[in-house]
Amino acid sequence: MSIKDKLTSFLQSFGAKRPEEEEINVEQELGAEEPLEVPINMAEEALLELPRDHSMYRLYERRRTESGMLPKPRICLDEEEELPLDMVKKERNRLRSVLNSACTARWKEARGNEGRRRKKGEEEEEEKPPVLDALPLYFLSADKLYAWVIIFPPTGGGKEISREMLYWTMKEQGILYGVDTRLADHLHREDRRYFTLYLIARGKPAFDGKNGNIVDYFPRVIERILEIDEYDQVDYTALNMIRNVKEGQEICRLILPTEGEPGRTVLDQEIPAKSGKAVSLPQGRNTEISEDGITLVASIDGHVEFNGRSFQVKPVLDIQGNVDYSTGDINFLGDVNIQGDVLSGFEVRAMGNIHVGGVIEAGSIVEAGGDLVVVKGILGDGSTVVRSQKCIFTKYIENATIYVKENLQTDCIVNGSVYCDGEIVVRSGRGSIIGGSTWAAKAINARVVGSMSECKTMVSMGGLPCTSFERDMTTQEIEELEQELEKLENQLDSPVRESLLSKTRMKLSVAELKRKQLEAEMSNTKVPPGEKDSARMECGIAYAGTEIRFGEEMVRLRHDSRQCIAKMIHGEIVVM
Repeated sequence: MSIKDKLTSFLQSFGAKRPEEEEINVEQELGAEEPLEVPINMAEEALLELPRDHSMYRLYERRRTESGMLPKPRICLDEEEELPLDMVKKERNRLRSVLNSACTARWKEARGNEGRRRKKGEEEEEEKPPVLDALPLYFLSADKLYAWVIIFPPTGGGKEISREMLYWTMKEQGILYGVDTRLADHLHREDRRYFTLYLIARGKPAFDGKNGNIVDYFPRVIERILEIDEYDQVDYTALNMIRNVKEGQEICRLILPTEGEPGRTVLDQEIPAKSGKAVSLPQGRNTEISEDGITLVASIDGHVEFNGRSFQVKPVLDIQGNVDYSTGDINFLGDVNIQGDVLSGFEVRAMGNIHVGGVIEAGSIVEAGGDLVVVKGILGDGSTVVRSQKCIFTKYIENATIYVKENLQTDCIVNGSVYCDGEIVVRSGRGSIIGGSTWAAKAINARVVGSMSECKTMVSMGGLPCTSFERDMTTQEIEELEQELEKLENQLDSPVRESLLSKTRMKLSVAELKRKQLEAEMSNTKVPPGEKDSARMECGIAYAGTEIRFGEEMVRLRHDSRQCIAKMIHGEIVVM
């Protein structure tokens, strides 16, 4: 049943409408220029303003005529500004609609046949106004969590509002929970008991439970940030990305989800609540869950790493000194931490990160499945090869071949052959690229490129540097295998010759297949239109003799260029 229907059940109809010419002019009675009294601390969004000709003001004026002094109407959903603002805005429009219907119905009932005359025997008598008791009107929010009341005064000598009447009508409306009993007990004695909106009942909102969470004791992402001191030097010793953990040490902890707390409407109806969702510990290799199921701990000593889905502990090979004859070549499945140097002629390969506290000497081969940090630098002789599947950080690079899948940061590159699928940054220290060939897919940022002596220095941007490097290395391997195969075929028949021929032919077949795959990858890779010309070179000065390449396009600088920026624009290399 609607509020209007419930109102009608309380009221009685007494006949026709009063003639139009006898309508009360509310604007004249109240005064058009007189504003409504609005408390200055009341939110504008909570205040409902009604037009001067509204039925409420007609009822108000009649009550004032009958009883004398009467406070003016005040319709405010949230006088103390405690309710949610978005809810107040939404309920204000609903309240306006309810008041329009309810006040119109009450005004018609209060007028009855007022002003009309009826015959009583031989005489005519004027129709008396109907007797109506005070009427509480209840307004419930859409979610039934709040209930307001506004009381219409009695007319024609009807009963004033009383405590019993208020409780009886609330029970009839079903408002049984969260009633403000203090207000209900004293409202009938208030000066503003009529034509004022009060919050009479407040329900209990439901609170959903909190989801489970994971508290990490090790970072999931290792920041590769190099800090430059006041002398423009980088401390590569501080860039140790190996996070050591002991067996049994906590890696992360589980926070269990909480249960939801049901709510209750003012109609004493339960509001269901959702419980929080559980999460599982990100258990990976070499980790285990504690007996209480709350903590993830390391099952071995090693290096903690997050692979995107779980924490895993990689074993760490810690070498106190140099990689030399005392250690031999190193091939390790985890991380390698070398406190000394990698001496000439030795090889270090690791599936994880490699940290070298000293230098990588000439003739060495170092390959890292993760990041590579070389604190003192890479000093090669043309045969030194260094590879990393992620990033390389090193003090300097000299006469070495470098292969890096992500980014490279160093202080200086001298006569190097560098292939980088990301960005090359040479800004700290000397910040120079001198001689050799440096190729980056995305960008090269240096202080100095080339030299005053016009040493041949080639920088290339764009394309697939690492794939091209792999193809060149595979082509070189094929040539060496073909030469070896030719020598074996010219030897006399023997069991050893046949065994070597079989192995060499197998290696040659594998190398040729690998080269075909690399060439197919290079031909099938399409650069997105937005990234095709996005590669660029920036440097403080590029000396004459520097060659700049973008794919098949090449320019050779004939003069020094300061604050140089080179990029591809509409298929041409532009040096600014």
